[in-house]
Amino acid sequence: MPTRRKFAGQLAGIAALAAAPLRYAHAQNLDLARILVGFPPGGGTDAIARRLAERMRGGYANNVIVENKPGAAMQISISTLKDSAPDGGTFLLTPTAPFSIYPFTYRKLPYVIEDVAPVTTVCTFPFGFAVGTAVPASVRGVRDFIAWCKENPGKANFGSPAAGSTPHLVGILLSKLSGTELTHVGYRGDAPGLQDLMGGQVSGYFSTAGAFLPHLKSGRLRMLAVSGVGRNSFLPDVPTFREQGYPITATEQFGLFMPGKTPQNLVRRAAAYMQTVLVQPEVTAMLATFAMTAKPTTPQALTDVIKADTDEWRRLIKQIGFTAES
Repeated sequence: MPTRRKFAGQLAGIAALAAAPLRYAHAQNLDLARILVGFPPGGGTDAIARRLAERMRGGYANNVIVENKPGAAMQISISTLKDSAPDGGTFLLTPTAPFSIYPFTYRKLPYVIEDVAPVTTVCTFPFGFAVGTAVPASVRGVRDFIAWCKENPGKANFGSPAAGSTPHLVGILLSKLSGTELTHVGYRGDAPGLQDLMGGQVSGYFSTAGAFLPHLKSGRLRMLAVSGVGRNSFLPDVPTFREQGYPITATEQFGLFMPGKTPQNLVRRAAAYMQTVLVQPEVTAMLATFAMTAKPTTPQALTDVIKADTDEWRRLIKQIGFTAES
């Protein structure tokens, strides 16, 4: 648990970053910068990247574009960043799972953490669990779902946006803790997975909490739980797993990264600029539409979070006996 002194030190570090180098940032704008995204256009990550690009355009660089590099569980986008010139002009916006979880869920990766330079945390978010039309309306909580699965083993399944992803692992944790065999169905992103959930082809679905927000009013899915320590302010009526007797706590963050060999003065310059972007009301409001909370940090703070998450997921993955994918 962070001490008051440590928290104050982090705030001081952010303040120093935000204040000192801005004159340098404006004086030496790049002609062009780009933000890589490991997902197709139209999704949540793409939308966040495009809003950040708008806010960086004319300030950090004269023009900032978003390049979508989907595929291979974000490995293509990370490899593109790794091979990019370390000149301050290329960023990657990504969940931190490829660095803290994928080393344990994939047998071989084309990168290591040293291939990227953390710039700042962008936002934090919990995961959610929802059921669809295949599950009767009487199922109102996680315990109800587990009881229903035991009575209907042929329908005891759950989907996630990708095999080996954090939502997949949260589903495995629920399976282990409840003593119920839940069959995983992996999808290529949330769009097909949520379509099958609402169409009754899959019983439950784990993803980021915000992925369910646009569909809640349709009545074709019901959120049963979120994975935060406490309830999510954007979904105050959805209880946590812990409230329902399952000790599952999992949150993640989006981070902004540069190529690993980028000089530290350029990393600090980018971090300083992003501190001004991530506190703007328009940006925080946009993140809220995805049930995400803006959280600008120093490069070192993001590095520390990834290390702590890596240690925790190493322990959990060993505990649940997950076998790495090829």
